Amino acid sequence: MTLEADNLLLNQLIRSPRLPFYAQRIDAVLEQEAQRRQAFYDQIKEGEKVEFINGEVIVHSPVKLRHTTANKRLLVLLDTHVQRHDLGFVGMEKMMISLTRNDYEPDICFFDRAKADQFTPDQMRFPAPDFIVEVLSESTQANDRGVKFDDYAAHGVTEYWIIDPKTETAEQVRLQGESYALIVKAKTGLLENFAVPHFTIPVRAIFDPQENQRALAQILSK
Repeated sequence: MTLEADNLLLNQLIRSPRLPFYAQRIDAVLEQEAQRRQAFYDQIKEGEKVEFINGEVIVHSPVKLRHTTANKRLLVLLDTHVQRHDLGFVGMEKMMISLTRNDYEPDICFFDRAKADQFTPDQMRFPAPDFIVEVLSESTQANDRGVKFDDYAAHGVTEYWIIDPKTETAEQVRLQGESYALIVKAKTGLLENFAVPHFTIPVRAIFDPQENQRALAQILSK
């Protein structure tokens, strides 16, 4: 659902004489969801990759090799760049991002220095990052392009990359106002990051090992 459609629905509810009854039902749903969310926090195990999305616990299955390699290549490039220039902190899939309603474990995320300086060694839940990457798989792509896309934008995540390892395509969106606008969707060319200063890489560096090594060498040379 688009932001315009959300606003239209909200306006219809506001004008409805049944609004107080809808509000009671919504409050009841959110209260039950809050209880399930607390149980989720109490029961979650460190070795699991699980998310809490719209009241449901989502347990993720193992991923294919192409998912892991694409994720690893991009993670190494981003983390090397961020560390060399002391820009903040790069997290990976076991880092839980707790937003207003949902808890996610994105494949890669970046926090700027101001946010990262507030973290503590024993912290297990984190606020909205500045940049998120999700690497698609068959079981996650509906959420990656759906609820996460909307939720990340709603919580001010400046930039979001969706990586498709099957088609070797990178999709870059940037926050403009309250929603994301497509910047690049390509198999080749450059990705210039807006959230991470001076982080620019070839799309092929995510998928091709030789291109990845060349991009890494360029980052290390700066």
